[in-house]
Amino acid sequence: MDKSEKVKPLNRGIFITATDTGVGKTVVTAALGLLLQKKGYKVGVMKPVQCGGQDAKFLRTTLRSKDPLEKINPFYAEEPLSPHLAFRRAEKNIDIIKIISIYQELLNKYDFVLVEGAGGLMVPLTEDYFVADLIRDLNLDTIIVSRLGLGTINHTLLTVHQARQAGLNVSGVIFSDTSRKERGIPEQTNPAEIKTLGQVPVLGVIPYLRSVSDILKECDGQIDLDSLLKADRPALTRQFRKWDKEYIWHPFTQMKDWLEDEPLVIDRADGCYLIDTDGNRYLDGVSSLWVNVHGHRRKEIDAALNEQINKLSHSTLLGLANTASIELAQKLVEIAPGGLQKVFYSDNGSTAVEVALKMSYQYWQNTGRANKKMIVHLANSYHGDTLGSVSVGGIELFHKVYRDLIFKTISFDTLNDLDKLEELFEKSHEEMAAFIVEPLIQGAAGMLLWPQHALRRIRELCTKYEILLIADEVATGFGRTGKMFACEHESVHPDILCLAKGLTGGYLPLAATLTKKKIFDGFLFDHKEQKTFFHGHTYTGNPLACAAALANLKIFEKDNTLKKLAPKIEFLRDGLRAFRDLSHVVEVRQLGMMVGIELGPFAWEERMGVKVCQKARERGVILRPLGNVIVLMPSLVISIEELKFLLDTIRWAIEEVL
Repeated sequence: MDKSEKVKPLNRGIFITATDTGVGKTVVTAALGLLLQKKGYKVGVMKPVQCGGQDAKFLRTTLRSKDPLEKINPFYAEEPLSPHLAFRRAEKNIDIIKIISIYQELLNKYDFVLVEGAGGLMVPLTEDYFVADLIRDLNLDTIIVSRLGLGTINHTLLTVHQARQAGLNVSGVIFSDTSRKERGIPEQTNPAEIKTLGQVPVLGVIPYLRSVSDILKECDGQIDLDSLLKADRPALTRQFRKWDKEYIWHPFTQMKDWLEDEPLVIDRADGCYLIDTDGNRYLDGVSSLWVNVHGHRRKEIDAALNEQINKLSHSTLLGLANTASIELAQKLVEIAPGGLQKVFYSDNGSTAVEVALKMSYQYWQNTGRANKKMIVHLANSYHGDTLGSVSVGGIELFHKVYRDLIFKTISFDTLNDLDKLEELFEKSHEEMAAFIVEPLIQGAAGMLLWPQHALRRIRELCTKYEILLIADEVATGFGRTGKMFACEHESVHPDILCLAKGLTGGYLPLAATLTKKKIFDGFLFDHKEQKTFFHGHTYTGNPLACAAALANLKIFEKDNTLKKLAPKIEFLRDGLRAFRDLSHVVEVRQLGMMVGIELGPFAWEERMGVKVCQKARERGVILRPLGNVIVLMPSLVISIEELKFLLDTIRWAIEEVL
């Protein structure tokens, strides 16, 4: 194909790594560049980190690049050592942000950017940052260069496996013949074996080169370049969108609107960012619906899951126990508000609440107070979307259609006058089994804040009138409010605590309902009395989910996460003050890392919240509104710089739309 036949610019990057040093990845990089140039593409090249040698200069000369050497190779150390050692000995630092910035600059300039790594995937650039991390941060597909000789099956399959474990997309393997020897059976058969055993494309074999001037002549036709060029991300995105619309029914979504739109298809994630099928990065401003805690692709949780998979993926808790669920239960009791001693597992926030409602109801039935059946809840509350949790919900929009299916409850509509609550309790406490609340902030209602000390007073009233207090901390738990649990702000110990969302750090569905021992004891009877808690799920206490949750909780301790939140919360508070000056911002509400920016006055059908969130995507931010309330609930590891970008983008989006 000559220049006139060239397809449109790809603006695409490829990372060239290898099974080892000395296998010819620099020659492969040069060969790919020359072959792409022959097809009419503008090709940029980069060797971000180099320790000894002249690889970057060779690439610059061979590909006739006009970029300065410091752009092609921004970090160079003299000694041919592992980068983390070479740069430490040279008293230099490798700036990853600078590498990413230069790469983005080159990507905007060229159709194709080829990035050559240093050694293999697990070569450390710093003590805790490896080549694989750089590939992921650059969001690049990967080509693995391997030698032809004996032993390459092991080395290549290990590298392919490690790449996939690191969440990298392997575009293929290219073999480099670095020996003058005649090719024997291993050299002749290894490529086909690796293609089969590794289920990975083999893109070709580069022959032994007697002269670097022969690269283009000797390699032309030896590499399946068309396979790389056919990796058309926009076409892939179109296919996924088509299948999505054809097969999937999305939650809380008017599908008529969805079918008329062009949805974002998320393929990968990294830290606080989501990455779509086109390779675009978006700051995850709502932590994937309030669940991601320590960032996506957290190494410790990945490792815990891999370790658990190699031991046990699932075993029922009906009649059996498993180690992961036992360890997690012990840990949850240790960190939970005082007095909670028993853990019942389920799958999500709604089921955690469902369990709490059934427990509180049956507790009074089992203990001889059969009149105590009613559940009290707050107006504007949201506790989930199963029928039991819908029954104690107060948001009419979500619940009115199911009115004939749900059970009768008592709704209390104001936290500003708790004397009225005491009057209600005094009058009807003999009929009341439990009072369920979202402590301090009502999330799905639009981040509505409680009056100070109201939770403490409710605890006192529930104790006085023998009404079980259920704290639904599905949204507020695990650091979202600045403390591990919202109840801790007012030193409140609920009778039942519901947990989900952030429990596994955003990895797997898992929920837990914690209770005081007196409630557990209310179910201890002889078998013949049939007062067992007849409730459970197939995946109750799933070991994989429990392993993820344990790793999540260990990170809180190791990283001192809660202590590090204080300056972020203060920065968020300061930054939000400016939003109060915007003409269409009615109110700004914040508790810790939970924020609601209410727009108005607008009718629901005007979809102003949706429009602002869609506008924010244009600058690389993912948000999801609650009606006309823009919600912010980022991962706890978000940086101050990322918080600033988040706030600046939301302000820009509001101003653009309104």
